[in-house]
Amino acid sequence: MRIIAVDDEKIALEGLLNILKKVAQGEEIQGFRFGKKALEYARDNLCDVAFLDIEMRDLKGTVLAEKLKELNPNINIIFTTGYSEYAPEAFSMHASGYLMKPVTSEKVKRELEELRNPVKGQREKRIHIRTFGNFEVFDPEGRQIKFRYKKTKELLAYLVDRRGDLCSMQECMEILWEDEDPASHISYAKNLRADLRKCLEEAGAGDALARQRGYLAIVPDKVYCDYYEYLKGFSGDGTVYLGEYMNQYEWAQTSRDTLTRD
Repeated sequence: MRIIAVDDEKIALEGLLNILKKVAQGEEIQGFRFGKKALEYARDNLCDVAFLDIEMRDLKGTVLAEKLKELNPNINIIFTTGYSEYAPEAFSMHASGYLMKPVTSEKVKRELEELRNPVKGQREKRIHIRTFGNFEVFDPEGRQIKFRYKKTKELLAYLVDRRGDLCSMQECMEILWEDEDPASHISYAKNLRADLRKCLEEAGAGDALARQRGYLAIVPDKVYCDYYEYLKGFSGDGTVYLGEYMNQYEWAQTSRDTLTRD
């Protein structure tokens, strides 16, 4: 489980971090005094729980919470504040908890034991693919997977969009180089295929890529993907579609239109 704590008051943050290290031993815990820094970290590291102060100088806690939920709809937001008047706003955002300061070990322990969104075991074994918003891929530890080529990531995005269908490399090249002659990119496409296989294997997800001569496919059961969970109807886990799907890819418009109609 990855936990972040954000409070612009140094003493308050240090106190909360000390408590978290005691009651959540063995978990990954990071503290930040600036909301923007916490957001940068969350973009590259999938977070399960966020303890957020509300009145902060650079970014209000409720605003930060909304941005964190865009990155991971399943994140558990626990507000830590000295102001009771923000409670209605916090719970309208489906926060997991609302702690009045001073924060104590007992309060924190109780909140971690009663999280609104249970921390799923899928991330412990499978890569996590986020399609709602921008397309991003995280390894089982929640770290963003970096590909050697930008087109490798797009190739994987297209395979995810096809939801397990075998796709010929010719088809993939036509998508990746829509306005160019795919034949001029055969060598590059081979490099992309090798890079994709290598990155997935290094992330412990080599079995998530099905390969046949000249064809590739993602294996849906071997990955955790917000899009797939949404299509299964698992709305109870916090996975929601808010009108954005693989925003950086124009070819994803067909799926965006389908999702909007549904």
